[in-house]
Amino acid sequence: MGLIDFQCVYLDKWGINVSLQRSSDMPSPKRLIYSHIAERGTVSKAELLERYSMTSSTLTRLLEEMVSEKLIEASGFGPSSGGRRPILYETNPHYGYFFGLEISRFSSTLGFFDVRMNPMSLTRWRMDEAMTPERVVDHASAMMKSILNDHRIDPSQVVGVGIGAVGPLDRERGIIVKPRYFSSPGWVNVPICRMIEEKTGFPAELENGANAALMGEQWAMRSVKPLHMLYVHAGVGLRSAMMSYGQIIHGSLDMEGAIGQMIIQTDGPRLNEDGNFGALEAFASVQALERMAQSRVKISGGDWAGRLQVPPDRLRYELLLQELRQNNSHVEEMFRQAASYLGIGLANMINMFHPETVVLGGALINSYDRFYDTAIGVARKNVYYYPEYEPVFTKGELREDAVATGAALMMWKKMPV
Repeated sequence: MGLIDFQCVYLDKWGINVSLQRSSDMPSPKRLIYSHIAERGTVSKAELLERYSMTSSTLTRLLEEMVSEKLIEASGFGPSSGGRRPILYETNPHYGYFFGLEISRFSSTLGFFDVRMNPMSLTRWRMDEAMTPERVVDHASAMMKSILNDHRIDPSQVVGVGIGAVGPLDRERGIIVKPRYFSSPGWVNVPICRMIEEKTGFPAELENGANAALMGEQWAMRSVKPLHMLYVHAGVGLRSAMMSYGQIIHGSLDMEGAIGQMIIQTDGPRLNEDGNFGALEAFASVQALERMAQSRVKISGGDWAGRLQVPPDRLRYELLLQELRQNNSHVEEMFRQAASYLGIGLANMINMFHPETVVLGGALINSYDRFYDTAIGVARKNVYYYPEYEPVFTKGELREDAVATGAALMMWKKMPV
């Protein structure tokens, strides 16, 4: 098939028919058809002819070529509309495999996926003081080898490793630059892609974790086709990502944690020495809650503090969650207050970007339902033009697996077709 041998008409991100001549700066017809089949699950030739303006013989040759290359396979017959029952096509799940690696402050995850993005394995571990960059790479590569052995898959079938990590990053060079709040030392200017490639032999690419999570969640929601999305991760720190017309918005700097520096109280405290005074992270993050609890225990003490049997400076998030489960009203109030501040930050971002879908993730969101309910309640009340404009709030479909899934999906999108 030549570089320019037919005109391709397809629906763009706005749902409008667009006629494009094949050129080097657009996806190939094969890629367009393959992506459509992958997103829909099963597709008939008639559906493809309706979507893409090409002759029946051209499409038949293209489908036969994709079947012979084992990109797709016939999956049976669809219902008849009066003539022969149409052949249905779907992607071949064994064409390639992908690893998705999340590197975060609290925990990290390794996922293994087939070409349909079905998770074949998901493994999570704590990022404690021992988890240096070298240890993480050794641990991840050992698990990759074990997973491939367990599934009897040859390493040559692995397309690559997508990495979703806490920023700031140098994505083009595959370097984790200088993230905050890691328990282990050594997370400065880490050439993570080169380290993974040298250890495993698999190509690796880097994306910030918030972007990866948003890509994963959009894929999981593809049946409803959200195009304008906001993702906010509330955990040890605050991270965010934006998508417009189905495309991740990358700024001139890869600073996913900048949302935490949004000033919501001009005379407020700051969480660290190089942060803004009155920044959102000082009110609505795991660290902010820990500091608030430590301060209150030092000042007033109380029965619940005595039960914990730890010095105030060693009050950690896990202990606060234990108190929540025991309906400690003091701790509940701290979480409610933090959630209210997060709601204000969400409203600011929503009023600026006007997303149709807002996905919230992270430890604060997933470990305490009232935190989520309070945050979105405050956000709704402060969204301009409410209720005429009201975004959909959700915890997402993938939740704690979103980053690993999105990182693997990044490699899927770059798979040669």
